Amino acid sequence: MKEEIIIAGFGGQGVLSMGKILAYSGIMQDQEVAWMPSYGPEMRGGTANVTVILSDNKISSPILNKFDTAIILNQQSLDKFESAVKPGGLLIYDPNGITHHPTRTDITICTIDAAAECAELGNAKAYNMVVLGAFLKMKPIVKMENVIKGLKKSIPERHHHLIPMNEQAIQVGMNKVIKK
Repeated sequence: MKEEIIIAGFGGQGVLSMGKILAYSGIMQDQEVAWMPSYGPEMRGGTANVTVILSDNKISSPILNKFDTAIILNQQSLDKFESAVKPGGLLIYDPNGITHHPTRTDITICTIDAAAECAELGNAKAYNMVVLGAFLKMKPIVKMENVIKGLKKSIPERHHHLIPMNEQAIQVGMNKVIKK
């Protein structure tokens, strides 16, 4: 198994954190992992993306031009990365703020209205976990028990009381993802 993923959006949406949690989850499953963030100097509000590779074999390079999965959280990222999804791949996006929706017919396209789901949960900070849940529903490449271990490694111990809320948000994303 080898999964090459790009997660892209605005800084502040939890893009890098989502990638880090996926990476730690892979480590907890004894997979080979690469995590390569990219962001502008403005951080919050600027564009941010992270490449994550999870593999059962050695990873030769963290540099990718094509992806098995693209998780897209804004229009700029959709414009940039839609064409970089490999044929037969997966594109998951939040339709909020998207004016030009994906048009490819050779990939699986899914939506998750993460902002609305977070409003219903009463916690906007769970946005990235709702999106992560949508991804894990479509591609269950890491076990939930390892995602929880990844959360524990990713967030400071003083915030571990939030793990049950994060787990709930992941479940919401799994239940609310829509395949187009």
